[in-house]
Amino acid sequence: MRWLRWIVPVVLALVLIACGPPRKSVFPPTVSIQQLEVRPNGSWHLTVRIQNNSYAGMDFSAIEGEIRVAELVPVRLHARFDRDIPAFAGDVVALDLLPTPEMAAALQAIAGKGSASGLAYSVNGTASATPEKEKAPRDFAFHGNDWLSPVPGIPNTYR
Repeated sequence: MRWLRWIVPVVLALVLIACGPPRKSVFPPTVSIQQLEVRPNGSWHLTVRIQNNSYAGMDFSAIEGEIRVAELVPVRLHARFDRDIPAFAGDVVALDLLPTPEMAAALQAIAGKGSASGLAYSVNGTASATPEKEKAPRDFAFHGNDWLSPVPGIPNTYR
């Protein structure tokens, strides 16, 4: 009989806890360069991929950071947009930037070597997003490293 006095309140507490809405886990996104095109004027047109790694959809509104190619001086990476990305899905954002002469020369050096060559790059910064069922946006840090290689048959294009 004594244990019944403790079991009933514990069971009632567990039932009340279970009545609340489940919280979906939110994790930082992954940001990478999906494609880089060198324009005739020397500027770069980037297709930046944002991968939502959360269990909830998020409404992305901006990225602010930098891109570094071959350990050279970084260049600012900045874009404002409106992308509603579902859970575990990705979307792309296009932006233009003007590389440093050293960055342009490093990319040009691998242009004639074909897809067997590559140039290391890194992106880091913050992505501003509003998670599902939240009212205010949050800043999520991102850090990524990968390689750029010339696309066979498409001049001035790298992936």
